Amino acid sequence: MKKILFAMLAFVAAMSVANAVCPVCTIAVGAGLEGARLLGVEDVITGIWAGGLTLSLVAWTANYMKKRGVRGWFWYVLNFVVYYGLLGLVYFVPTANPIVVFNEMCMWGIDQFLLGTIVGTLTFLVMEIWYAHIKKNNGGHAWFPFQKVVWPFGGLVIMTLIFWAIIEWLPQIGIVLC
Repeated sequence: MKKILFAMLAFVAAMSVANAVCPVCTIAVGAGLEGARLLGVEDVITGIWAGGLTLSLVAWTANYMKKRGVRGWFWYVLNFVVYYGLLGLVYFVPTANPIVVFNEMCMWGIDQFLLGTIVGTLTFLVMEIWYAHIKKNNGGHAWFPFQKVVWPFGGLVIMTLIFWAIIEWLPQIGIVLC
């Protein structure tokens, strides 16, 4: 584990420029995802982090492809489909204790992990767009150091807190989630 962490930190330190979505943000989202699963958090909250991580990987790969001269909408759509297809495989992993069972846990008639993935993806996308808008209107600069990391990560934390509150409080006042 220490070797993997050291390798990831060395990789991040060796990068000179990070464009679309930075590796620090991707690692932060991945750590949040793994931490949530280890703590036994609800699937919707885990899905929020999985959606954010997956979109981060899609953007990171698209940036890599662009730097290598890969152009054309087909390749970017394929990139998106492959990453989200891999995330969808979480429902089909053959184990004695499945990670996620489709529609076992639902919220508002939607599978919790799927709902969380959609919410996490949209949150991450909105926060990245908002950051780009801030940077564009601020002369190419962020408002504060590491804002590119804080904005998407903070958005995922906020959505996590919102859905935690929904899961904790709505059933107590008699509102059924599924």
